[in-house]
Amino acid sequence: MRILLVWILGAVALYLVTLIVPGVTVDSYLSAFVAAIVLSFVNTLVKPVLIVLTLPVTIVTLGLFLFVLNALLFWGVGSLLPGFQVAGFWSALFGAILYSVVFWALSFLLPNRYARRA
Repeated sequence: MRILLVWILGAVALYLVTLIVPGVTVDSYLSAFVAAIVLSFVNTLVKPVLIVLTLPVTIVTLGLFLFVLNALLFWGVGSLLPGFQVAGFWSALFGAILYSVVFWALSFLLPNRYARRA
């Protein structure tokens, strides 16, 4: 149940990003939901591998390359899915940063999974 709530919050966060960042568009709510699912899988499976592979560049840039990596993954998902478009690199950069911040803020709406049940 919690994973479904996380995906719904991801779709809401992505839809809010499309309202703020001009180069990021989503055709429908279903496209936002599918894009949120794909973004979560990419961030879970692909991103850790790329972080390890680009570790020297990340160290030299003092971690700033992680923003570039996030933008490239966001842009890549936008180019894979037909209902989710990202116009260019700068739209991807601002969209990825804003998506992370909005998703983080919305995650406080989820019930605490470590709370004791009576």
